[in-house]
Amino acid sequence: MGTTRLHPSETRESRPDPRLTSAAKDQGSGATSGSEHRTLALFIGGAGDKKSYYLAGPYRNMAYALAAFDQRIDEAGVADGYQSLYLGYHEMWSAIDIGRLITAEIHDKTTPIYIVGHSLGAWSGAHLSQRLSEWGYRVEMLVTLDPVGSGLLVRLGSRIPYHRPAPHCHCWINVRAEPGRSNASDLVAQLGRKWHVAGEPHIDEAVDTNHANAWALFCNPLHDGRSAADHMFESIVGGLRG
Repeated sequence: MGTTRLHPSETRESRPDPRLTSAAKDQGSGATSGSEHRTLALFIGGAGDKKSYYLAGPYRNMAYALAAFDQRIDEAGVADGYQSLYLGYHEMWSAIDIGRLITAEIHDKTTPIYIVGHSLGAWSGAHLSQRLSEWGYRVEMLVTLDPVGSGLLVRLGSRIPYHRPAPHCHCWINVRAEPGRSNASDLVAQLGRKWHVAGEPHIDEAVDTNHANAWALFCNPLHDGRSAADHMFESIVGGLRG
């Protein structure tokens, strides 16, 4: 569920420090200088990510994935048409929360929305994709990183919908953590019960990393040599330059 801090040996040195970019500010704008954002990216952390969970965290694992992606957008020179938000899985429980934190930031209903969720944030992000689509918004892509939320105990102890999500988006990418060497975060994810989505996403693949490593789940290459981040980056840049 993302409640374990990454060990220093997990190549953190290759990632940008989220403190060095405005993209990682709580509910803040990412790499952008324009007044109108033609693309909105939502990065949703799991349990213990943005807020402590049973006294563990916050570890801000998702902030590393966000910082790396926003840096890439900035280097591509398309930051003017792009905005990102860093959210917690617990911040989209109600329509009021979604309206205050998310839809208030959407320029109009033609704005492409990209949702990246990790662990419980993937479960909440999948529900969010359905709700936004029902409201008439354009959810271009959903990326679920080792989603968790199926277990009764985690549902009772977390601010998430109980029922199984029914994602609605143009493209859904699911990335599973299948580590060669497990750590405590993998045990926590198993206890929370992973959400098995076989046959549903457009892309459903595994990477050799631990559950807590949101950055690696998002940025490590899949079988075609492109990561989930690559697919999302190409879609965003293509839309902004088109």
